[in-house]
Amino acid sequence: MRAKSLLVALTLSLAAILWQTGFNTLRAQSPTSAALTGQVSSKEEGNMEGVLVSAKKDGSTVAVTVVSDKQGRYSFPREKLEPGQYSLKIRAVGYELDGSATVEITAQKTASADIKLRPVKDIALQLTNAEWLMSMPGPEERKNTMLACTSCHTYQRIVRSQHDADEFVQVMARMASYAPGSSPLKPQRRVALREGDGNNLARFRKQAEFLASINLSAVSRWEYQLKTLPRATGRATRVIITEYDLPRPVAQPHDVIMDSEGTVWYSDFGSQFIGKLDPKTGKVTEYPTPELKPGFPQGGLDIELDKAGNVWLGMMLQGGILKFDPKTEKFQTFGLTKDINSDVAQQAMVMPTRYDVDGKVWMNNVGLRGIHRLELASGKFETFEPYRGMPASANDVGGMEGGGHSVYGIAADSHNNLFFMDFGDQNIGKIDAKTGKITLFPTPTPNSHPRRGHMDSQDRLWFAEAVGNKIAMFDTKTEKFQEWALPTKWSYPYDVIFDKNGEVWTGGMTTDRVVRLDPKSGQVTEYSLPRDTNIRRVFVDNSTTPVTFWVGSDHGASIVKVQPLD
Repeated sequence: MRAKSLLVALTLSLAAILWQTGFNTLRAQSPTSAALTGQVSSKEEGNMEGVLVSAKKDGSTVAVTVVSDKQGRYSFPREKLEPGQYSLKIRAVGYELDGSATVEITAQKTASADIKLRPVKDIALQLTNAEWLMSMPGPEERKNTMLACTSCHTYQRIVRSQHDADEFVQVMARMASYAPGSSPLKPQRRVALREGDGNNLARFRKQAEFLASINLSAVSRWEYQLKTLPRATGRATRVIITEYDLPRPVAQPHDVIMDSEGTVWYSDFGSQFIGKLDPKTGKVTEYPTPELKPGFPQGGLDIELDKAGNVWLGMMLQGGILKFDPKTEKFQTFGLTKDINSDVAQQAMVMPTRYDVDGKVWMNNVGLRGIHRLELASGKFETFEPYRGMPASANDVGGMEGGGHSVYGIAADSHNNLFFMDFGDQNIGKIDAKTGKITLFPTPTPNSHPRRGHMDSQDRLWFAEAVGNKIAMFDTKTEKFQEWALPTKWSYPYDVIFDKNGEVWTGGMTTDRVVRLDPKSGQVTEYSLPRDTNIRRVFVDNSTTPVTFWVGSDHGASIVKVQPLD
């Protein structure tokens, strides 16, 4: 009996050993969950948290970025890196790679690559625009006059220049003659200037004197300390960022949105294209858009989807809007009529989302600081000028689009009433769809410069206060505001979008940081991006858990996907 029990025990033990051995062998042969891991460190700091590590396969148009944790560890999920040879890059202000970094990714084995960093020789080359503003001496109101410069280029061009004040006046007058969709790779002159744009040189004098005081016109090196923002920590490191290169180096993906099929659409701020991206393959298809006014600056801005899935575009200085049917791949354009189509007409924004209510589509006209409404059935336009007869704004910021009062971002509520953002001042405006009555609601923060935003299902308008450096919400039913300050000064937020969980998202146009806010708790998380991105229109895909954030790199000819891990 005792011998039989011993035999059973030995048999079970042998079976357990064989099962465990087989399990370990199977586990070793199966694909691992990580394609690449490693640790980031430097002599100065040891293991480094918050370093962005980017991997790009040779010949690929897609780059993937992760962020090192508190112990300096980083890890790329296997589904993000297919087998092949990869180059590694980092972003950590004040540091650079100590040598080059490449790694071979295989299907079965986790690759390992520890990354050593060394102090960069010239930290000035790495500063974001927000860090330059932090570093510069001078009053806040004078620095505010520089914010609009980031629409076309970084502050590197300013701080490294040697222009004196007189020369800066001439430079600024020339800059005022360029179209909004200009870039260093594709400058575009306006055909005509609006009244007050560029012809009054005296209005540039104070700003020119300030710029000459912070550049290299009188010194060989800046005499102020160069300040930097801290790297990401904690929750802000738990993220995966994917960047998709576009086929044209001059592409400016100003607005990026996703349709119900998961296709990503973008507008081109400086060229006659709309494009689509298949996120699964990285394939990009571009469609040349019609020119309504040949010889005028090219490019589109606001891109929207109607309930039927059609893509709408504000055609900027081409003087109109268009609709694109993704199924037939056909365009239908709606040019301004002769009585309202001037050389400065500019349709930056279009709002077709609620034309099912009354058959009418809204659009702004930056050229007259007003709004048009198009009745699709008849082709008839109505014009609204909320600031006609009003004195110039005391909050005018030199160089801002519109100068003084303006109409920029627009959003329609469930009744197709229009709400607009006064980017030149501090108002949210309303146009009653039935009566045409115009009402202005000043924001709680003076000189806030509301820019763009979106209407939620409760008819609450979420928007960015660009100069106020805040996220705000206007309840269109109670006519009350709420505001939340951004943690990083000079973020210069452009747009705000809400998600299915009640959180709201924006981005710093000067910081290269995606901002996630929980309005209930006030908790803010900032995700750093791997390179200069100039964040503008923002979009959230609510079909994923957690949600996925999308934005165009207006100065980088790429589309960026941000996937928080919690």
